[in-house]
Amino acid sequence: MWEVARDTGVLDLNTTYAYTLWAKEFAETSVVAEVEGKVVGFVTGFSRPSESDTFFLWQVGVDADQRGKRLAARMVHAILDRLEPGGVVRLRTTISPDNEASQKLFGSVARDRGKELVKEDYLSAADLGEGHEPEDLYTIA
Repeated sequence: MWEVARDTGVLDLNTTYAYTLWAKEFAETSVVAEVEGKVVGFVTGFSRPSESDTFFLWQVGVDADQRGKRLAARMVHAILDRLEPGGVVRLRTTISPDNEASQKLFGSVARDRGKELVKEDYLSAADLGEGHEPEDLYTIA
């Protein structure tokens, strides 16, 4: 997972330990895609106890060889299909204004599910520091 995240060139890179914990301890809210034993994609996220009807998508990573095949959308749908019977009715994530791939992904997931997509200001560059772009909050409900 770490290598996929690193190779995207756009994701904030976490430690290998963090990705291992996501896959093991948050397996219900994560998906790891493999081809011939190699990790080629992942989605990680969580639901807060105080907002159990909302799934917050943390990261989506897709290997360059798998892009354009709707792998990211299939992984997001797999998580939502798993979580909706338990009461999840809202999907949220943050996306920087220059991340067109993630914006397109969320738009396609909203369309696929017949849901509304709402975008609002969320975190400014000053909130994030270290030259990080601002992040808008995207909600599908």
